[in-house]
Amino acid sequence: MSSTFLTGLVLGLGLIIPIGAQNILVFSQGLALGMPRALWTVLAAAVCDSLLILAGALGASALLTHVPGLQAGLLLAGSVLLTYLGIKYLRAKPPTTPDEEAAITSPRQVISKVVAASLFNPHAIIDTVGILGAAIAAQSVAGRAVFTAGTISASWIWFLILAATAAALRHVLTPKRRVWFDRISGIILCGFAVGFAVQFVRLW
Repeated sequence: MSSTFLTGLVLGLGLIIPIGAQNILVFSQGLALGMPRALWTVLAAAVCDSLLILAGALGASALLTHVPGLQAGLLLAGSVLLTYLGIKYLRAKPPTTPDEEAAITSPRQVISKVVAASLFNPHAIIDTVGILGAAIAAQSVAGRAVFTAGTISASWIWFLILAATAAALRHVLTPKRRVWFDRISGIILCGFAVGFAVQFVRLW
């Protein structure tokens, strides 16, 4: 059982570690909020991933291949969302007052961004629901629960490490320097948005 758990953990980490919208948001909020406030971001991202993985384990991965237009719709929604987030990051400015900083980093605002980036991100859905769902289905009946637990653990562990690392860099990256990180993140998010739009056109 331990080897099955580790296999799920490694596969989950392999899919989640490459740069993506979720990772950018978790890291940026770790910089902005520090610990323990950045745990809101970790919680939101990890819960969303857990729900998607469970959906894949329950057979939702079949929808991606059998429902006409679903993947194209996800790509379009993801492109629009990442364009919106990317532009917001590109327009980032350092907060001028503590009240302004508190408003920018309020838990409600942070959680809504992360949830949107998780549930309307076609790559995240394809990875968690599609790939992991298929991998879970390929396990023996006795090992599926353990394998699923391993893949879910990967999200919790990685997002926690990412937020903690970003929080540790707060003393190096001052608010003015963080603005440049946000703007670079905005460029990356817009790049993903363009990629999703191109894939949408090809599918359509």
